[in-house]
Amino acid sequence: MPVPMIDLCRDKAQLAQIEAVISAVVRSGQYILGPEVERFEQELCAYLGCAHALSMSSGTDALLCPLMALGIGPGDEVLLPTYSFFATAGVVARTGATPVFVDVEPTFLGIDPQRLEEALKRSKKVKAVMAVHLFGAPFDVDSISAICRKAGVPLIEDAAQAIGTKYKGRMCGNDGLCSGWSTFPTKNLGGIGDGGFLTTNDRDFYDRCKMLRNHGQAELYKHNIVGGNFRMDAIQAAALRVRLRDIEKITATRRDNAARYRTLFAKTTVTEWLQLPTDVGDRHAYHQFVMRVPQEHRDDLLQHLREQGIGSAVYYPIPFHLQPCFRYLNGKPGDFPVAEKAAATSLALPIFQGLTEAEQIDVVGAIAKFTR
Repeated sequence: MPVPMIDLCRDKAQLAQIEAVISAVVRSGQYILGPEVERFEQELCAYLGCAHALSMSSGTDALLCPLMALGIGPGDEVLLPTYSFFATAGVVARTGATPVFVDVEPTFLGIDPQRLEEALKRSKKVKAVMAVHLFGAPFDVDSISAICRKAGVPLIEDAAQAIGTKYKGRMCGNDGLCSGWSTFPTKNLGGIGDGGFLTTNDRDFYDRCKMLRNHGQAELYKHNIVGGNFRMDAIQAAALRVRLRDIEKITATRRDNAARYRTLFAKTTVTEWLQLPTDVGDRHAYHQFVMRVPQEHRDDLLQHLREQGIGSAVYYPIPFHLQPCFRYLNGKPGDFPVAEKAAATSLALPIFQGLTEAEQIDVVGAIAKFTR
């Protein structure tokens, strides 16, 4: 039977709960912001251990808003890894600032501390560093935080894929000035449409971002600054509150699925030529289970899996410095070899909650049948 990359509709009991709370929102007449959104924000603070949470219209806006709050714009630079989902770089370019790309380290593909330090020494107009917790694994939080403090540059954490991720016993997302999170439906904490949120422990920064979220209004029709429409719909908040109640179970299930993959792969010989993702010392949330396949076999294996009805995907095939829209920055092949190798060798397998043991057996069996 086909194995999907993700199936969002398998937990029928949870879907029934979501349908019920949506119906209540529809009857309430309060559709944007309001009590459901406020309760969601309070529950996020309790779960993540942060002082302030601010719901947003998307994970992208949760990264754009802090750049706006810092006044970043033309003439400024923001350092970020060249390997991530496009929003990480796209929000910087949208402010008019220049994204300055940094290579990643080879294990978890987070921004490389040594390369970041070198880039900070070269760049004189840096106004922020944006580091990414990729695929559910944390970047080197202590090293990156220390480098940013030494340079006097604020750290923005792109935590879009890191709900449930822990670093040295603490939830990720509390070490920088702020963190931007996504609740896109495929995320571990996924809504029923676009959404996201921002977290911070800085009250003044929170207040500024809150104004920016709603067209820069300090009070109704009084606009102290020019902001945007980054508000969350109440229906999204209500659905996400249901899912947030189960987030620890979701994280545990994904980790169990990752462990099962390792057990199943250990019974084959495929690990002689492909590499499974490395677990972390504390808690990998496994937003994705990303293998590393030799470049000469990756695309053929991807096609083989598709022919077998097995869901799989490449995250991400083109690093930022080689994207057509950033051609003006004069990036070229070979500039960031670790990221380029990751782009050419990464292949993600199904890991979602609801994935069955039988489906995982089929996934591993299909890979074992692949002829190189």
